Amino acid sequence: MAYQLQEINRRIRTDVAEFLGECDENYAQRVSLAADRILSNLERSPIVLLSGPSGSGKTTTAMKIAEELRRRGVGSRAVAMDNYFVTLNPKTAPRTPEGVIDYESPLFLDMDLLDRHFAALSRGEEILVPKYEFARQMRNDSLGTPLKLEKNEIAIFEGIHALNDDITGRHPEAAKLYISARSNVNEGAVLRFKGTWMRLVRRAVRDYSFRGTEVARTLDMWATVRRGEKLYISPFKSKADIVFDSSLPYEVSVMKHYALPILSSVPEDNERHNELLDLVAAFDHFEPIDPELVAKDSLLREFTGGGTYKYH
Repeated sequence: MAYQLQEINRRIRTDVAEFLGECDENYAQRVSLAADRILSNLERSPIVLLSGPSGSGKTTTAMKIAEELRRRGVGSRAVAMDNYFVTLNPKTAPRTPEGVIDYESPLFLDMDLLDRHFAALSRGEEILVPKYEFARQMRNDSLGTPLKLEKNEIAIFEGIHALNDDITGRHPEAAKLYISARSNVNEGAVLRFKGTWMRLVRRAVRDYSFRGTEVARTLDMWATVRRGEKLYISPFKSKADIVFDSSLPYEVSVMKHYALPILSSVPEDNERHNELLDLVAAFDHFEPIDPELVAKDSLLREFTGGGTYKYH
């Protein structure tokens, strides 16, 4: 699927508030369809596995699905699988062909603990969801959160490796979703903005604003992130019961407000500078949207801040 640039700009000029509202409603309908599919599987399993690459909006989507299920009277909790990372040991950590630590590898995930926790939750037993401290690159079980599912309650586990064979192979009965910002923006037949650029911009803005990561560093990491997607994430999307497009037609017009100032600061000697110039130039095709007009519960707030959801 591709959005049309002319239509985006026309809607912004005509009635931007109505345009944003329609886009958010279309996203809400996707959330509702996902909830339908999850409920139809509830007799088989209370576990939902939600996977997707970096910048796809997994966290917000998991929370919105849980919110929709609760609205229908089904108790639901969203759980970040990042908390199941193992404590980093540089001596044994998986590495890329270049010799750097491969943070995208599923070997960083404690598959055995996840397996035990899924089984325990399905039996109605209480588990302790661990807490991963990214600053110290270690798991701290003493900061864990108790979780127990009552009858007909659901736990949504979201993470980049949620559909990995080592998880779905042990729990084929779980409901499975794959999410990504999949839509390009075209002008007629001409590609103006790639779906992968949307995810890169989301990540760059979020990491700069909330994680203290300079854009040059995000760009340097992006090749490793994309390699990890092709090796560890995309091959398993066929396992999904639902494939969920998290792109929003209005987002490029909003994100240019945040992205252009920080992208312009990247040094010219950055090896991805040519792609960066193409990305910066692509924003020129889009009418701007004032970020203040974006709904507080929009998925985009996961990356820009100022929203109603809390992110850890």
